[in-house]
Amino acid sequence: MNGLALEYRDPVQAREATVADLVVAVQRGNRDAFNTLYERFHRIVHAIALAHLRYADSPDVVQDVFAEVWLKIVNVRDPAAFPGWIVTIARRRSIDFVRRRGPQLELVEEVGVDPPPHAEANAAMRAIRELPETYRETLIMRLVEGLTGPEIAERTGMTPDSVRVHLHRGMKQLREKLEGTP
Repeated sequence: MNGLALEYRDPVQAREATVADLVVAVQRGNRDAFNTLYERFHRIVHAIALAHLRYADSPDVVQDVFAEVWLKIVNVRDPAAFPGWIVTIARRRSIDFVRRRGPQLELVEEVGVDPPPHAEANAAMRAIRELPETYRETLIMRLVEGLTGPEIAERTGMTPDSVRVHLHRGMKQLREKLEGTP
């Protein structure tokens, strides 16, 4: 393990540290390492929250997830398993949030009024949320959070091939939903 990852203060060193190095550093109390983990994973956590919740509720879940990570990271036995661990926490927290809040009403568009510029984005988001969870999360990571396929794979623990398949199949289903074809 790289000893620099444990005591770094230089952002360049933080970017070069592996996830496992960062987890070990956080377990030893390094707040800078935690900040770096946050920077690497907050978009993944946000995407998972968006797959389940309204946009307005997603920051609360992101905050809850990272609070739980801070409290429980000392219990992570395999630091390299962190990506799968945080994804699981994000899914669980998102589902718990939905259960606590109950179903949320979507705003109904007024008849005869031009839709706001973001109406198409809202329609696309609704269509994405109707997809199976696997495709829904991966598409949001790519289309909303702007992550590349390799970034998604690295930060979720999925293989690059699985990410490609999920994106391909998810995009196909999304196109069908948006075009109104079965």
